[in-house]
Amino acid sequence: MLSVVSYEERGIGGKNLYRGNCSPKLIEDIISQYKLDNLNDYMCGSGTTEDVCIRQGLETHCYDLNRGFDLMDMDMPERPGNIFFHPPYDDIVVYSDHMYKANDIIQKYGFDPRVNDLSRCSDWEDFVKKMNYCVNKQFASLEKGGRMFVLMGDIKKKGKLYSMLCDIAKPGTLEQIIIKMQHNCVSDNRTYAGRFVPIKHEYLMVLRKDSSIIYDIGLTHYHTFDIRNSKSAIWRDVVAAVLEDNGELPLSCIYDKIQGHTKCSSNVHWKEKVRQTLQYYPDFTSSKRGIWCMNCKNNK
Repeated sequence: MLSVVSYEERGIGGKNLYRGNCSPKLIEDIISQYKLDNLNDYMCGSGTTEDVCIRQGLETHCYDLNRGFDLMDMDMPERPGNIFFHPPYDDIVVYSDHMYKANDIIQKYGFDPRVNDLSRCSDWEDFVKKMNYCVNKQFASLEKGGRMFVLMGDIKKKGKLYSMLCDIAKPGTLEQIIIKMQHNCVSDNRTYAGRFVPIKHEYLMVLRKDSSIIYDIGLTHYHTFDIRNSKSAIWRDVVAAVLEDNGELPLSCIYDKIQGHTKCSSNVHWKEKVRQTLQYYPDFTSSKRGIWCMNCKNNK
């Protein structure tokens, strides 16, 4: 197994009509590379992991909302040696009431799978919160020395990339990231215009549990940043940001936009610095006396 894998032929196992299911060949390679004798899957979808494990004679326990198991609300049924986890990619493919009927689960198991279906989250933040809860819950149940294999991807919405790899929790030891090329996707038949770059890969993250009681967890936190309070941004960047957001401004208004922030409170001569910046850098021009604007435009 290399750091990049590609399976043009899907292989045998699971149901290829169950959207979002992974290639059985990936499961086969994981088993071979890490010499596994067991592998559990708590969001098994169409049962790919189960089919491969049974065919190869591995111990396996596989569950899903469509089989009456709710990873969000129910206790882990056993303490697994190894776990394969392939969560939904937000709402790209909705599962309950699309891949299976929610009412069938309600009647058979007594709960509504739509409530904790990760493909039905209210927004990206809600999805990440629930995905990370599932990651940490499963990893906590692992036996010491076990591995958790997480297959995930990135998605694009309205010109923004949402990366599961960036936002997912990373408990334990991050042992490997493997790039998996995608083939035979619904999007393969679409034509994209402009600067849109189609996503043709997924990630397999390998986490190892080296300690049972105390282990590290990597979490991503996002903070709102104001360049006017930055210690690293130079004055040119601060003045440029003000003009880019507001267009032409008189010098007095530039002062008003910057005053009261860390950048100027740490310099008693900040107004002189603003004037020096405007006159020194070619990025700025004065359309008429006392009125300043940017001298160049970013390519759109």
